Amino acid sequence: MFDTDWETLIWIGIGFGGQALFMMRFVIQWWSSEKAKMVVIPVSFWYFSLAGGIVLTIYAIHRKDPVFIFGQALSLVIYVRNLHLHYKGKGRAAAS
Repeated sequence: MFDTDWETLIWIGIGFGGQALFMMRFVIQWWSSEKAKMVVIPVSFWYFSLAGGIVLTIYAIHRKDPVFIFGQALSLVIYVRNLHLHYKGKGRAAAS
């Protein structure tokens, strides 16, 4: 069937795990929007984006794929920034 070693299988599992984390952000966003009957992006969307992005960046580095590395690593900056803006905004709202 497959002629792969354990290390390869572990890395494939890491890649699929990253994809699963990344996919969960859409499931959460869809579920939240359905409950609210309007488009909602909950903060957990950004946490799943960040977690999936980190795992996929590690996987891309392992694969030595510069296109994949660049795409995932650049996105991490956006996810961190959105979380920063979320919590900065919560602090501002609490101070008002």
